[in-house]
Amino acid sequence: MTDGIFAGLRVIDCASWIAGPAAATILSDFGAEVIKIEPPGAGDPWRALAPVPGKTVDYWWQLTARNKQSLAIDLKQPEGLAVLHRLLATTDVFITNFPLPVRERLKIAAVDLLAINPRLIYGSMTAYGETGDEADRTGFDATAYWARSGLMDMVRATPETEPVRSMPGMGDYPTATALYAAIATALYRREKTGRGGVAQTSLLQNGLWANGCFIQNRLFGEHVVHRPPRSQAPSALANHYRCRDGRWFLMALHNEARQLASFLKAIEAEQLAEDPRFATTLSRRANAAALTAILDDIFATRDLAEWRPVLEKAGVTFGAVFSVDEAADDRQARQIGALVPFADGAGLTISSPFDLDGVPKVAPRRAPAVGQHSEAVLRDAGYADDEIARLKVLGVLQQ
Repeated sequence: MTDGIFAGLRVIDCASWIAGPAAATILSDFGAEVIKIEPPGAGDPWRALAPVPGKTVDYWWQLTARNKQSLAIDLKQPEGLAVLHRLLATTDVFITNFPLPVRERLKIAAVDLLAINPRLIYGSMTAYGETGDEADRTGFDATAYWARSGLMDMVRATPETEPVRSMPGMGDYPTATALYAAIATALYRREKTGRGGVAQTSLLQNGLWANGCFIQNRLFGEHVVHRPPRSQAPSALANHYRCRDGRWFLMALHNEARQLASFLKAIEAEQLAEDPRFATTLSRRANAAALTAILDDIFATRDLAEWRPVLEKAGVTFGAVFSVDEAADDRQARQIGALVPFADGAGLTISSPFDLDGVPKVAPRRAPAVGQHSEAVLRDAGYADDEIARLKVLGVLQQ
């Protein structure tokens, strides 16, 4: 039995791609037993995407499928569906992100499965929600989270700039965390009432939540103007700057009354405090473009490595714009347990984004091969060897 706060909790991950499976991964980090259902053959289509040109190593798969057991069964066949129904008797959480019409066709909709196990938590992830005109539409995080929510539009450098494409999983992983939260809340309700039910979220809901500042403005009737280019930022003290070596950092000096003097002293520009254009917060806002240009010249005189200790000593909040290489080698990320080693192989993985005091997470195990645990899962469910052999002959089960 795996240790952890969710030890003894059985989860069936009947989802694909990222958001649904990643929610199950979070549960596994805290000790839940997760059975990953995949179609026989190639398995989950997310396996097939090679993130590095010319390589077939399933790096992405290792993140979303770690700690799981793979059960390869064909749910399109009655015998495969019967296997799922048998497993549901001892399952606490079922997770899927299949489109609603597919769930109905496979007979794995909430109404079907809750009839078998009323205590089941049915974790449901969709693109656009489960009601309304677009409930049956398919979508990915790039389309439903990033584009539909207004985020893609708001991060353009100028209104004329082409829309910016999102990176893979950029909306999926936050949505997975929301689905985990919904499932955990539903489990708490079950503890109080004994009743299971649907715990759902959608990419659209999470995209709107992520764009909450601007969406809320609009909901109160305010016209939301597009973000101006960097040279016309409303505050020069909350802007990006480029150093001599071409490296960028983002400064966020919001408490100007307390921090401005020490900041100007640190960058050896104390005379700016005497300039009437920059004497007050209001005047600095009115002349932000001029101050940005001055700071551009100042920060261009040294490399980022030289500016780091200067800004840190002055108590300035800032962040270097990291490359992926730097983010993957971040010492602080390792020290806080955000990047952790696999327990059964070389390399690191990304831990789920929160911790509980006194509750260690499960050491991550490598993702399984397609159907690696099929026989073991079925034997645990009470299947005899001859029954397992028959399912193989029918093409329902793959090991």
